[in-house]
Amino acid sequence: MKDYGLVSVIMPAYNCEAFISEAIQSVINQTYPNWELLIIDDASVDAGPEIMQSWRDQDSRIHFLRNKENKGTHHTRNKGIEASTGKFIAFLDADDRWKHDKLEKQLKLMDEENLSACFSSYDLIDENGNPANKKIEALPVMNYEKLLKANYVGNLTGMFDVSQLGKIYAPDIRKRQDWALWLEVIKAGGPMIGIKESLAYYRIRKGSISNNKIAMLKYNFSVYHKVLGYNFFNSCWRMLVFLREQFFVKSRQEKQL
Repeated sequence: MKDYGLVSVIMPAYNCEAFISEAIQSVINQTYPNWELLIIDDASVDAGPEIMQSWRDQDSRIHFLRNKENKGTHHTRNKGIEASTGKFIAFLDADDRWKHDKLEKQLKLMDEENLSACFSSYDLIDENGNPANKKIEALPVMNYEKLLKANYVGNLTGMFDVSQLGKIYAPDIRKRQDWALWLEVIKAGGPMIGIKESLAYYRIRKGSISNNKIAMLKYNFSVYHKVLGYNFFNSCWRMLVFLREQFFVKSRQEKQL
């Protein structure tokens, strides 16, 4: 297999003892072996940190970092990005999983098409890891204006080339910072290519922001107003565009399996 360079996998984790081993194992199972996994614990109070350290002791490619106090996903993810040494950066939250050939297929495409970033479709699973029989299908091309309307990039599937774009960090907001990060990736490197094949599993958890529509609106407004700098009225207009896109257009990307 061709060596495309080191992939830094960034995995923020908080109170995830029930899921973390599945996430780590899905990285270890990758057909592409040249990776480093940076697990950053955000001051968990469960047994998660002990589980993470146990995995680190078993595989030298795994690195474990820990916040002294809870900082939020944006700070935790950025801590991993800062510590990363790879040519590529990919993300995997501690409650999700990758399919075994995820890295290999994305790297091959990026190499053949000289891409700075790409993403893929992904399957949905329930909190217990059972198939939800649904797939979120990636659009074939994602440009800045389309992504500005709604978050079409599943963070667990995204990857970007640090050697082309440099390190790109999440903004200082507690939620939806992954969406803002991919907007910056596209701004720096141009449109992203979407892989139609599903390469990961996204776990739907009770109380998650994706299931809390009111909270999602609040944090989306923060992206437009605080991160992107739109004034109040333009941010409100963007929210109207978002609502239309989210519920009448983006919903079509959910396919029954």
